[in-house]
Amino acid sequence: MKQGDLVTRKSYGGDIVFKITELSRQSAILRGVELRLLADAPLPDLNVMPQLDPYLDTTLTRPKWMEAMRRSHLAAAIAPEHQTWSAPAGPAATGQNAGPRPVFFDMPGKVLHLDGDPNYLRKCMNLYGELRVPAEGYFVAESNMAEALRRLLPQVRPDIVVITGHDGLLKNRVQGDITQLSSYKNSHNFVHAVQIARQFEKNRDALTVIAGACQSHFEALLQAGANFASSPSRVLIHALDPLCIAAKVAYTPIKETVDILDVIQLTHSGLEGMGGIESRGNYRRGVPKIQYVTPS
Repeated sequence: MKQGDLVTRKSYGGDIVFKITELSRQSAILRGVELRLLADAPLPDLNVMPQLDPYLDTTLTRPKWMEAMRRSHLAAAIAPEHQTWSAPAGPAATGQNAGPRPVFFDMPGKVLHLDGDPNYLRKCMNLYGELRVPAEGYFVAESNMAEALRRLLPQVRPDIVVITGHDGLLKNRVQGDITQLSSYKNSHNFVHAVQIARQFEKNRDALTVIAGACQSHFEALLQAGANFASSPSRVLIHALDPLCIAAKVAYTPIKETVDILDVIQLTHSGLEGMGGIESRGNYRRGVPKIQYVTPS
């Protein structure tokens, strides 16, 4: 058994696949391959799994909602390469001078993704690219996210901000008390980061904020200004659940609100793991189709 090995925990019935990030003579620090979870375990409690690369093996990396999202109106928005503008019929459209309808260009919302785990960030950036969502991603420790946003928000000017990483209820918290931010590993850092985002842009339709990780303080994140957050039932969430919501928002038309139940049901953890409020989409169309890109 060595650092980098994939393992499961016998005491939990092997329910979660972990990667060993640190190893000592008696115990190991583990990071969930699919779930945003950090844990420790004694070495005798570990079972070694087949050593597939978790970031290349599609059975571990491709979320179940990917095909569902492709079949949703998101896929309908991004798939056509030559879809024409469907302007309402009228005298201008039916006159003798009416030519063929112009081909439009699409402008999905831009994502700024801050992640406290570099491996999860790599997964997310690969999938943003596959879904054709414009995104900039940064590996930032949870405790530094607020200051990172002060610097990055004016530079990137995103439509959507994802603030995620690792979180969880502390073992030594006051028994049964989940109302205090002090009972969580990083929820206070996420709340601070959301507050900074809202200082930059107060309008929740102008900047969509998606925040939290496993077992995060859902209510505090919403109160701080998040549009979507984890975790209403204090459950573990999939590493890609925040991305799922960001991609859906990016391709929901600007004149529509995101269907909350629709987008939450696409996530791995569902309503137990993610929740939110009505929010406007960020997808825009324009004509004519852009032929050349002006260097910035």
